[in-house]
Amino acid sequence: MHPDFHHVKTWVFDLDNTLYPPRYRLFDQIEVKMTDWVMQALGVGRTEANRLRQHYWHKYGTTLAGLMREHGVDPAPYLTEVHDIDFSLLPADPALADALAQLPGRRIVYTNACAPYARNVLRARGLDGLFDAIYGIEHAGFLPKPERAAFDAIFALDGTTPATAAMFEDDARNLRAPHDLGMRTVHVADQPLPALHIHHHTDDLTGFLARLIRDALPLRFPAPRN
Repeated sequence: MHPDFHHVKTWVFDLDNTLYPPRYRLFDQIEVKMTDWVMQALGVGRTEANRLRQHYWHKYGTTLAGLMREHGVDPAPYLTEVHDIDFSLLPADPALADALAQLPGRRIVYTNACAPYARNVLRARGLDGLFDAIYGIEHAGFLPKPERAAFDAIFALDGTTPATAAMFEDDARNLRAPHDLGMRTVHVADQPLPALHIHHHTDDLTGFLARLIRDALPLRFPAPRN
């Protein structure tokens, strides 16, 4: 395998805008739902609710984290409501499914959304059944990425050894803690972001994984000796 990944035994994938491209704009539906929730919970207008939604995301990592810390919002009904969306916009991706299936070792999803939502996304993408575990924010005690304690909680629960793991993520700030833990980091986004905590960048996750697998095959299956 590519020398940067030959040691990897656990492949950790973010969900939104990582296991599907941003062009499908699934998160647009969630943002509308979140703004509606903020309006109802805090009794503010849409403009202020939208501002708070973005402010909490920037400050705490998720809108939910801000609502919990500053307003004591119960996370369970919030997560159920904001993730009740139309998944038919997401097409299945057989090429990505094939690439994921060929990765050696364990494959897990770790998202700041909830696990039931993650399973709906994976089902729509034709990726269900490919992952050994799916972790949502509820598994981290509602601590969001990029907090180091959130990663510590998930990796302890999963039994992941960071030094033999790789993290794929669209939000660059969520790669800092994995990098500090000793993981190989891959930024999945349209534009590269030069940063010391990002080892690799790709705007094509399927192609990136296919190249890794192609480079790995001669090492994993050497030609027989005459």
